Amino acid sequence: MTLARHGTGPRATLAAVASQVHPVFMAPPLAASGFGAVLGGFTAPRLTLLHLLVVFWALYTAHVVDGLVDFHHRGEDDDHPLTRRGCHLALAGSTAWVFVGVVGLAILVDPVAALLSLPGWIVAILHAPRLDTHPVGATLGYPVGIGFALLGGYYVQTRTLSTTALAFAAIFVTVLAGIKVVDDATDYAYDRSIGKRTVAVVVGRDGARRLATALMGAGMTAVLALSLTGVVPRSSALAVVPFVTVALVARRADAALATKLLVRASYLFFAVLVLAVWLRPLAGVSVPDVTALGPYTYLATEVVWGAVALALVVRAGAVRAAARTVAVLYPVAYVWDWYTLTVGVFAIPMRTGVDLLGIPVEEHLFILVVPAMVVGVHELLNDESS
Repeated sequence: MTLARHGTGPRATLAAVASQVHPVFMAPPLAASGFGAVLGGFTAPRLTLLHLLVVFWALYTAHVVDGLVDFHHRGEDDDHPLTRRGCHLALAGSTAWVFVGVVGLAILVDPVAALLSLPGWIVAILHAPRLDTHPVGATLGYPVGIGFALLGGYYVQTRTLSTTALAFAAIFVTVLAGIKVVDDATDYAYDRSIGKRTVAVVVGRDGARRLATALMGAGMTAVLALSLTGVVPRSSALAVVPFVTVALVARRADAALATKLLVRASYLFFAVLVLAVWLRPLAGVSVPDVTALGPYTYLATEVVWGAVALALVVRAGAVRAAARTVAVLYPVAYVWDWYTLTVGVFAIPMRTGVDLLGIPVEEHLFILVVPAMVVGVHELLNDESS
């Protein structure tokens, strides 16, 4: 019995088997594995190659399972290069290679390296028959697999997991989940007609686009924040620029074009991250020291962020809402602040020394600024999403 549905002979069989190599969707997980290796110091190139092979065959497994389920079992796809028997044999072969690699990692590194490499294959096996039928599974399956590819690539170099690696994995999952939400919206009409519950079907195309924007925005914001605080290399912030640039263009495109643009934006994001982490061009750059303002340091930061908060509430038309919120929270915050300062929970060295009602004057401003900023952001987001 032939393995290929179109044509006979070795050439047709080889073409059908090779058709399940999808470079567009394979590139990000492979890049994540490579990035993890670079982040871990890239001290063991052969182990990196072994881990890349495990990731590759897990992805191949996912594509074969998708075709087997969507075409041969559910009849959702119009065509597929492999016969049912061809799918089963390809699945058996790719799974065998995955486990050969996993066993190799267990022997050459340790069992933890093997365990970190298995989730990608598990997602591959479960995605089409189980995960793809639920909005959470459909959205997070692929990104979670990429997150584990990064952690595995890092672990085989270091035999440990760091806060930096975990932070990057969480960022990748968040950003790619946003891209996946946009991608699923391309099949909105068809998915809705067959009762497939993607995010777009559940919350609508506009709601899906807003969620995707929020996820990608959260990921980019996390990169900037963690770069500033030094949790991840400071040069990582450079990777935000190309991604945000392309994402702004994709924002006005339809789901199909937006997906193509965002996938390529993720390639740029990965590429710049690899270079930034490898070369670390901003390694010598330190955070500006505003303590040069001496006792006015805390006060100056509150003036800056107070101006931001005021701009937000004015822009959102929420001045009254912010004032009401501050008025309600002020007594509680005041007592809380007084108590924590009195019992020595924290101290404020860079302040003017001026107290009002038992607490520093800067803390009174803090109680005004924070709720106002929260209200401003909340109202502005609701206004833009309406």
